[in-house]
Amino acid sequence: MTPFDADTAVTRLGPNRFAAKLSRRWWIVRGPNGGYLAALLVRAVEATIDDLSRTARSLTVHYLEAPAEGEVEVDTPIVRTGRSATTVSATMTQGGRPMALALAAFSTPRPGPEFADVVMPPVPSPEEVEPRGPIEGAPPMLAFLDQRLAIGAPPMSRAAEAVSGGWLRLAEPQVADAAVVAFYTDAWMPAVFSRIDTGGVPTVSLTIHFRATLPRPGATPDDFHLAVFQSRLAAEGFVEEDGELWAPDGTLVAQSRQLAVILPAG
Repeated sequence: MTPFDADTAVTRLGPNRFAAKLSRRWWIVRGPNGGYLAALLVRAVEATIDDLSRTARSLTVHYLEAPAEGEVEVDTPIVRTGRSATTVSATMTQGGRPMALALAAFSTPRPGPEFADVVMPPVPSPEEVEPRGPIEGAPPMLAFLDQRLAIGAPPMSRAAEAVSGGWLRLAEPQVADAAVVAFYTDAWMPAVFSRIDTGGVPTVSLTIHFRATLPRPGATPDDFHLAVFQSRLAAEGFVEEDGELWAPDGTLVAQSRQLAVILPAG
């Protein structure tokens, strides 16, 4: 079991209720990374549905309060189950206080027309890009990631646009299932860091659209994924970020959008 699997594991307390333990290994500025919490919620929803043919299609998480390290509980009532899709709500609590509220849709693949007008950006291979080195004072989470900047400017460089991306995988590699992909959509540095100085950008809400059945056939633990993030508007103390996550063969596996608060620098 990898550190990620151990730290996103859930224990059943009842038909629609689970316990989990948050680990400081996935901490950022003021608490746990939002993608880490999303991954844990995915685990709880998967255990609730208990049907491998129905895989993650959509997840929206609203972050209400930053939980502390330690025990949390997740309630996962099923909203509706149909012939091909199941919708589940998930509420994470700690000490009786709600910390995160989510709605997830899982479904079997459905027949229909297909097209793709999106293409993975041309970038050097992971082997051609230097891994991100140690950063003094960096959040604990970065020690558990292998990140290789391939798109956009470095953080705090006051670039002309807020774009950032590169190759990404867990430091202890594992096959990217839905929980890992959910984590990846919030595991890269915020794109806005390349444009402005800020003390942090805690997430208000995160929506993930899973665009391929996960895990993907033929996926290996050593696979990198290309993460690309862009912010185009910062206003009234908030910033949006749009993301894409690409498998090594050029398949778009997830799209994301989040709204975050811009904390003052210093």
